[in-house]
Parts: sequence; structure tokens; C-alpha cells
Amino acid sequence: MKFNFRYFLLFLLLFITELYIALYVKNEFIRFVFGDYLVVLLMYCFIKSLFSIKPIYAAIITLVTAFTIEFFQLIDILSILNIQKNTFTKLVFGTTFKIGDLIAYTLGVATILVIEKNITK
Repeated sequence: MKFNFRYFLLFLLLFITELYIALYVKNEFIRFVFGDYLVVLLMYCFIKSLFSIKPIYAAIITLVTAFTIEFFQLIDILSILNIQKNTFTKLVFGTTFKIGDLIAYTLGVATILVIEKNITK
């Protein structure tokens, strides 16, 4: 494990952006589509800030994690665990399964890989 300050700064910037969107933006596209797109960038930057792994591996971990959380929504995991009334868990895990979210996650990870490929050139 090797801490990467640049990725951590990007993580913080994305986290602040996500908070701003969640608290102040009313536009549904920005909140629910662009927010899902950005959240995988946030997750990726967090992983890369802590672990010195190849971009493809961090991207796969990010995408699998995002898809897993989305599929947990499909089976209503919060109700199963009896934590559906907790605001924090609803924010982290979400409440509604949407195919569009999976597309946003995939596009976000694709963007990451394109950026990482261009940076390493």
C-alpha cells in the first residue's frame, strides 16, 4: 500500500462535487445520471490513492463494486438488513435499481481508462 496524494486530491474534489450535487442541484439528469457517472471516478481515485495497482485492476474493482451495489438495490438489501430508514445507508447504497445507472457506471469507468491511457503516453 502506497499513498498517492494526487489521486487523493482528485478524490476530495470529486467528493465535494458529489456533496454539492446532492445538496443543491435540483436537475434530475445532473443528480441521478451525472452523479452516478462521477461516483465511479470518485471510487477509482480513492482506490488509486491507497493502492499502487494498474489502472485496469482499479477500474475493474470500481466497476464490480458499483454494479454490486446497484444489484443490491434490485433485491432491496436495505430492507433485508432492516436498515432502510437510515439516511446514510440510503445515500450510499441508493434505493432504486436502474439499468441507466449501470450504463453511467460503465461510461465512467471507460472515461477513466481513456484518461489513464492518455496520461501514460
